[in-house]
Amino acid sequence: MNMPVESALPGLLEALNTHGRALLTAPPGSGKTTRVPLFLMEHMEGTILMLEPRRIAARSSARYMASLLGEETGAHVGYRVRLESRVGRSTRVEVITEGILTRRLTADPELSGASCVIFDEFHERSLQADTGLALCLEAQEALRPDLKILVMSATLDSGELSARLDPCPVIQAEGRLWPVDIRYLPCPAGTGPAGSFSGREALLAHTASAVRRVLAEEKGSVLVFLPGQGEIRRTAEMLNSLPPDVSLHPLYGDLSAAEQDRAIAPAAPGRRKVVLATSIAETSLTIEGVRVVVDSGLARTARFSPSTGMSALVTYRVTQDAADQRAGRAGRVEPGVCLRLWHEGESLLPMRRPEILDADLTPFLLDLLAWGAMPQDLPLLTMPSEASVSRALHTLDMLEALVWKDGRPRLSPHGRELVRLPLHPRLAHMALLAGEHLPLAAALAALVEERSSGPGCDIRPRLAELRRNGRLRRSAEQLFALAGGKGTLSLNDVLADEESAGAMLSLAWPERMAMRRERGVFRLASGRGAELPPEDTLADAPFLAVAAMDGGAQGTGRIHLAAPLPRETLELLHGHLLKEEDTVLWDEKTQAVLAARRTLLGSLVLTETPLKGKDFPEDKVLECVEKALLRLGPTCLPWTEELRQWQARVMLLRRMEGDAWPDVSDAALMADMELHPGASWLSGWLAGITRRSQFSGIPLDRALHAMLDHASARRLEREAPTHIEVPSGSVVRIDYLPESGPVLAVKLQEMFGQQQSPAVCGGLCPLTVHLLSPAGRPLQVTRDLAGFWRGAYASVRAEMRGRYPRHPWPEDPLSAIPTKKTKKALERGKA
Repeated sequence: MNMPVESALPGLLEALNTHGRALLTAPPGSGKTTRVPLFLMEHMEGTILMLEPRRIAARSSARYMASLLGEETGAHVGYRVRLESRVGRSTRVEVITEGILTRRLTADPELSGASCVIFDEFHERSLQADTGLALCLEAQEALRPDLKILVMSATLDSGELSARLDPCPVIQAEGRLWPVDIRYLPCPAGTGPAGSFSGREALLAHTASAVRRVLAEEKGSVLVFLPGQGEIRRTAEMLNSLPPDVSLHPLYGDLSAAEQDRAIAPAAPGRRKVVLATSIAETSLTIEGVRVVVDSGLARTARFSPSTGMSALVTYRVTQDAADQRAGRAGRVEPGVCLRLWHEGESLLPMRRPEILDADLTPFLLDLLAWGAMPQDLPLLTMPSEASVSRALHTLDMLEALVWKDGRPRLSPHGRELVRLPLHPRLAHMALLAGEHLPLAAALAALVEERSSGPGCDIRPRLAELRRNGRLRRSAEQLFALAGGKGTLSLNDVLADEESAGAMLSLAWPERMAMRRERGVFRLASGRGAELPPEDTLADAPFLAVAAMDGGAQGTGRIHLAAPLPRETLELLHGHLLKEEDTVLWDEKTQAVLAARRTLLGSLVLTETPLKGKDFPEDKVLECVEKALLRLGPTCLPWTEELRQWQARVMLLRRMEGDAWPDVSDAALMADMELHPGASWLSGWLAGITRRSQFSGIPLDRALHAMLDHASARRLEREAPTHIEVPSGSVVRIDYLPESGPVLAVKLQEMFGQQQSPAVCGGLCPLTVHLLSPAGRPLQVTRDLAGFWRGAYASVRAEMRGRYPRHPWPEDPLSAIPTKKTKKALERGKA
């Protein structure tokens, strides 16, 4: 059915009371976020929990609902977000962020005191919302049949979700959204792709120009959607001289609550505002006075790679549902305008991708294990990839959070302690092991969780932000208390201990301890490469503990946040990870086998001492030499022209007769060495080889010839001979190397009398005959010798007999005597 929100509320209540579940779809601006929970509060016992995807939306919604009741937050309406809450004994509606619900469920699976859970803006398909819904469905089935579950969205595919949650009635409500005039103003052509620097600058300049245009042409405040903080700051610079009645405000997740509140507050009477926002402003957030939206059409998200264990920020074209949400911001209070900075008719993907497919699943899996389940055990709407789950299990195992029983993971006592802290498991692990460094660990966790930004990659100077940034300071203080800190967090203690930052970060990311290879270039304990700008203050640090980096390209990531890690601290703190091994390796500097004793931390070689006089197993030496040969490639072997011809002859017969002949191509020879180390075609001929200078002594001819048995070797000489006798009696070499096939290069006069073109492989492969002049220069290339004599020979004879008069050029070459002699020599022979 389709009705205004007010009219839909009784039916919604009936659906919840009858089925325990319902799905409400309503367009942006319908007021569902505030009207529905207040209505349910009047008709249900217990607490109404409403989930919002972001802290700013949770605080804003709670404040607005409280104002409708003439109250402050914390009375009948309150909110809980990470490390901040405004609730009281009389609170009936709690607006919470999604992670709060998951943590509450794992601590109290029955959700004691709650009567209904509302999932607002579910179309965003955040990982925490998907998790919370799955856990609530489990709790409803097993523990709380009276618990009501309501999913709300403006743009969700309600049919698919209703089918998955069956029974789940769908209530469709009309909102009171004012009409929005959609206009298109694409970025001028020739400015480069949006992902390039020139394209980004052009788009931001175009955005700033569009803002100035709508300020001049339209009334009301302007909301501008940009992909991230960097673009917001750059666009703000371009808008540094707005009209005096216009104020400029950024709006993104990392701003303080006070700065966010200033962005969404109504403009003062007689003034307008321009708000530069990320997608944080798409839903559940009303910015008073906005009637114009300028949409860049871009969004940014972090996508996690299971293969690297790292996330990278990806900028992408918004989906259609997000574009509709953005446009809806312009029609909340009166008819509005949405200016889209792309071409009309450009195809957009219909819906955004579920976060569970792109996120780091370590926190998700920790929560599920605390619940007592694995992903396959839960009614998740979208299942994560096996690779992502496997990577998350590996991380939790590394953090000592798991024990294994009957092949299934369970939380260890330490793992259960990790669940208790509202942090990523890595940071919780760091805090729990910090000991006397807990004040510093709490401060570092706050900086990392809040994604502190600043110049340079060194995290230590950013600790001073705790003095200036009240939100960071409160976050650090609360984490300090939750992790068991005694007394009050002292900022002086934090700053005095900043040299231990690397030690603390290495607890959270042990696989990202990094060792310098050259200025600004590092190798991680995981084996990956990492780099930072060579002018950065950390570029020459011998060792680093890396807290933030992206996946990078070609195996090398970009470091964003790190701290120096003294070697003695590394060895003391991570001694259990160190191992010693005696190894045989190929030294790139000397190009020789080297026996050494190494101290390793993962893939980092901390020390390497050459060993002399140690009798290493021959198989280790052989393995080392073979690996060196593979790296250097086939050209490092002592090939001769004769061996290359042999290789080509065998490959010709393989092409003619198939797999009866071995594949002796360079690629196949190298592949055999890689697939069969110690037992390849060459392994038995490498005895005594320990350095590259000895490669010339490898008996390559014997190794290759051994690939053919005696009968095959005889057939090779017969079917693909190295030489062939021509009519003159000369024995001429055949060249098998040309890609077009074997070639016989012979002087034209030596082929007189031969009609049939010479061939190999039992006559199945004609030779390409290069007929040469007496000086050895090509005159004709043919595989049809008889045709040449009948045709082209006459013109060749006419041109050449004047140039080479001492050599015979008979009119009838088929009846002439083949010879390599001059006419005089032939006459002397007759005499």
